[in-house]
Amino acid sequence: MKVLVFGLPGSGKSTLAQPLAEQLEGVWINADTVRETYDDWDFSDEGRMRQANRMRHLSDGVSMAGKIAITDFVCPFQKARDGFNADFTIWMDTIEAGRFEDTNKVFERPESVDYIITKWKDRTDLVLAPIIEKEYSLWLKSQS
Repeated sequence: MKVLVFGLPGSGKSTLAQPLAEQLEGVWINADTVRETYDDWDFSDEGRMRQANRMRHLSDGVSMAGKIAITDFVCPFQKARDGFNADFTIWMDTIEAGRFEDTNKVFERPESVDYIITKWKDRTDLVLAPIIEKEYSLWLKSQS
């Protein structure tokens, strides 16, 4: 199962994704770690799509192994979100603008999501974990 946590830089994606992955005994895939591993800091539209494809590929591998991939990255384009093909999406809509103006300019509001976080609360992961566990059970049944 693939869970996409996306939003502007500084919206709390990693702050949510890491403990959520721990709660669900899933695998946390963090954009900064992946960019560092691939030494790819290209933030052009092409570079952002390359990163989205990389994040999808890594998440697909976790999902194919029957685990939950909790993947957090900006994912600014609807096309990238559609291509990621998440089983559950969480939009971190907690800030008006991020710290990078170029990202603010290209970020497209999502067409639809499964869960929107508009105000950060401590331990939001504890609220989301049972919701995603239920979705994961349904996902596992659909894989049989």
